[in-house]
Amino acid sequence: MSLGIIGGTSLLFTQLPPLEKLVVRTPFGGVEVLAGDVTILLRHQGDTPPHRINFCANMAALAILGVDRVIAFGSSGSLKTEIKPGNIMVPDDYMSISDIPSIHDHTISHVMPVISLKLVRKLGNEFPDARVGGTYVQTRGPRIETIAEVQALAQFADIVGMTVASEATLACELGMEFAALCTVDNYANGLGTEVLSYGHIVDNARLFRERTGEMVSTIIENMG
Repeated sequence: MSLGIIGGTSLLFTQLPPLEKLVVRTPFGGVEVLAGDVTILLRHQGDTPPHRINFCANMAALAILGVDRVIAFGSSGSLKTEIKPGNIMVPDDYMSISDIPSIHDHTISHVMPVISLKLVRKLGNEFPDARVGGTYVQTRGPRIETIAEVQALAQFADIVGMTVASEATLACELGMEFAALCTVDNYANGLGTEVLSYGHIVDNARLFRERTGEMVSTIIENMG
């Protein structure tokens, strides 16, 4: 069994293990990965904004390399006051109010969208301080959600982000188990007093870089 780790903003300042840099050619385009005992893929492939990420190419690259289990790190905003910035959450379900990509553009096929409860339990065991369970909702980005949107989304979900639902669905289409480890970087718009921006998320990634690096090492050592 082969493990893949997807990272985004939360891995920007993290010391990653020494792996070989490869460019994987897929039917959807080329993807740069770090490959070895595990495969690490940085979803933004440089500075690609969330609404322009080539999710199909990213997930196909992992499948081509033989990955069958995926752990995705996801930066998120809290929709609930009790879920505080700095928390870590392992969602067990997801929803989306934006378009979800599919590899099935030329044939009719339906997939059951699931997060692997086995991987969720393993992440919960490895990170006992994490909040296990809850719903991640994906919005399109790159703009922050409006206060009205946050109030509506909070009726159905716990955290909000711009990437994980797409990756989870494509993982299911490609036969890969999937779970996410979400860092809560801020309260969603209207729940806190801070002015939200990409710079704020980057600052949090820098602040928690050592913790993120330790989480990556733990996943590789104990789940790889």
